[in-house]
Amino acid sequence: MPQTEDELIARYAPLVRRLALQLAARLPANVELDDLMQAGMMGLLDAVRRYEAQDDAKFETYATTRIRGAMLDELRSQDWLSRGARGKARDIEAAVRRVQQRELRAASEQEIADELGIPLEDYYAMLDDAGGVQLVHYEDLSPDEGRDTLDRMTAGDDDLALHQSNPLDLLMSRNLHVAVAQAIEALPEREKLLLSLQFEHDLNQKEISAVMGVTEGRISQLRSQAVARIRARLKAE
Repeated sequence: MPQTEDELIARYAPLVRRLALQLAARLPANVELDDLMQAGMMGLLDAVRRYEAQDDAKFETYATTRIRGAMLDELRSQDWLSRGARGKARDIEAAVRRVQQRELRAASEQEIADELGIPLEDYYAMLDDAGGVQLVHYEDLSPDEGRDTLDRMTAGDDDLALHQSNPLDLLMSRNLHVAVAQAIEALPEREKLLLSLQFEHDLNQKEISAVMGVTEGRISQLRSQAVARIRARLKAE
């Protein structure tokens, strides 16, 4: 490569901070930015040492994947979502799946609450508690919840290819990527808009609440509900 290891790390350190800020904006407040950045720097160092010299633009793509992957690994190792919150998220997903299979359409909030056998306000509280469930892993979609292998779903085909070890894994990743896209497309319009503002337009929660005319707390609930719908659809398929 044209630069030394130290020069590359210094040059791409701002990329680590930018990716950490983007990820932290979508996670609960108890997730420390410094922890994400530290993990991201390790990912950058790994990228520098593993990359086979080509042009600089391709290195940035490769480094971005390694940095994101290291940050996600750090989140998973911390297990920052409590067991109780995970259980509530699973209960919501199961209720969404049952209603949608029965009604053959997106479940309303009242229908989900009724399926859970709780008042609507209690359902909103469950959404608040389950707000940290934002990542999709293969083992989440499998009936074998005790599996040790955790394969991460990343943002695009280029990223996916770098994380896969054989053609079968790559095919599974691409199929999952398509399935997630289809699940997002099937969301109610308000939840689809929210995800578009967050991931396509890169707005933070405060900006999204201003655009949609609701509180930041409500945005958090809607995002949790959208994630539950996506996960419920993926499990059903």
